[in-house]
Parts: sequence; C-alpha cells; structure tokens
Amino acid sequence: MKIGAVFPHQEIGSDPIVIRDWAQAAEDLGYSHLLAYDHVLGAVHENREPALWGPYTEHDAFHEPFVLFGYLAACTKSVELVTGVLILPQRQTALVAKQTAEIDILSGGRLRLGVGTGWNYVEYDSLNEAFDTRGPRFPEQIDLLRQLWVDPVLDYKGDYHRIDRAGLKPLPGRQIPIWFGGFNPVAFRRAAQIGDGFIFGSGHQQNLEALGLVREELDKANRNPGEFGIEALLNYQSGPDQWHAEASAWANEGADYISMRAMALRGQGDGLDSPQAHIDALKTYWEVVGDLTG
Repeated sequence: MKIGAVFPHQEIGSDPIVIRDWAQAAEDLGYSHLLAYDHVLGAVHENREPALWGPYTEHDAFHEPFVLFGYLAACTKSVELVTGVLILPQRQTALVAKQTAEIDILSGGRLRLGVGTGWNYVEYDSLNEAFDTRGPRFPEQIDLLRQLWVDPVLDYKGDYHRIDRAGLKPLPGRQIPIWFGGFNPVAFRRAAQIGDGFIFGSGHQQNLEALGLVREELDKANRNPGEFGIEALLNYQSGPDQWHAEASAWANEGADYISMRAMALRGQGDGLDSPQAHIDALKTYWEVVGDLTG
C-alpha cells in the first residue's frame, strides 16, 4: 500500500516557496503521491434556492489543480500527482484532455486523474456549464478523454460532444488512469462500470461501508476487483492513537493507496495553525504509519 498526502488548500496559504517546501518534504519522507481538490469558485451559501449543501463557501481557498501540478511537476521528482477529485462536467472535455496530457508529459507520466460530478450549481452556472445534465454527460466525457489521449485525429459524435476530424498534439503516450470519487450509489455504480479506481473521501467508517457497495457494483459489472484501484482519505484529526489502526484497516482491505488529510474538516475547528504545522504533520504522521508502505 502506498501513502500519499492531501494538499492542504485551505491552510497552506499562497507563498510558492511554502508550497514547494511542503511538496518536497512529502516526497523526501517517502509519500508516494500528492492529492489536490478542485473548486474554481467559492459561493455564498445564504439565501440560495435550492440550498447549497456542500461544505465549502466563498471563504475557502483552493489552488487550481492543473496549474498547481505544473508547478509541482517541476519542484518534485517522483511523487504521483492526483486530482481528488476534479469536477469534470463543469469543464470542457477537450481542454481537460489537453491539460492532463501536458501535465502527464511534463511530469514524466505521474498524473492520476480523479473525477467527480460535484454539488455546487453556482460554480457550474458561473462556468457556463449545465448543472442538471452533469450526470449523463459524465460517462461520455470519460469516453472522449480516453479517445483524445490515443487517437491523433478523431471524428467523434456523442450526445453532448462533437469533434470533427481533430486531435491533441502532443499526446501523452499512455492512457492516464481515471479514478472516480463521490458519496452516493450512482457514483459507485459508474466507477464500477467505467472507472479505473475509486477515491473514498468521507470519514473512516463511512469509507469502509462505501467500499463494500463499490465491490457489490464491481460484481454486478463482472469486473475483477483485483484490477480496480482503491484509495481512502484518512484524517490527521483522528489522532495518533487511531492513525495506524485506520491505515492498517485499509491495508487489510487490499487498498492500493491511502492519503493523509490534515486540513480541518467541517465542524472540527480551525485546523493546523500555520503552513509549517502542515509540513511538520507530514513527518509526524509518517513516523506512525510509514511501516505500512510496500
């Protein structure tokens, strides 16, 4: 099992030297990958109809993952760069294909693309993309991404996309892995049908329960679970007494990856008090769970 770290968007700040130091500290300690969230815009929640139910508002900071990964690709040597998850239907598919291909090329094949459908309709509206068709568009986007990464020129006609004898150049030279994320049965079913793996982002017990549901869907889809990737995000706020037990539980489940998440979760206070504290947390956590890598 490989151990990664979630990029602490909300608390790392905007100093590029600090961001570089955090990434290099993770790599030097032995973390296998860096996982970044995605939100283009933060929205005021008050007086919305329908209500916005998600945990982030206009006060939460998010570095743009593709630009961030371009920077981190140059600052690091070997860590994998993972979106966890990119809100795919609010972005243009061909542009995502171009950006991911470029990051994969410049990083030497270190990108893993985690995708989901999101919850913030204000963000969709602001980006001029339809929120209510995000579900049916999503599988077509996955199909188109995979074709764009391979075919120098393609003639694609879908329900939501049309590419008339055009293609990317340069190509990434491989099929970039596409993992899914989400919290409901629809996300689990889609992942089992067309995904390369799943990133579980809830609390520890909820994640384990969701893993069982994904495995049920894999069985229905006649897919080999051994060929489907598993990653769980584990919370630094669980405390040292729980870190090894939680990580071990995922190792026992055959997880390919876990990622330590040190940002404060909703309702858990203000989190760590400085960017340096996040760098220190990398070392503290690794000292407890690093023996589980392999």
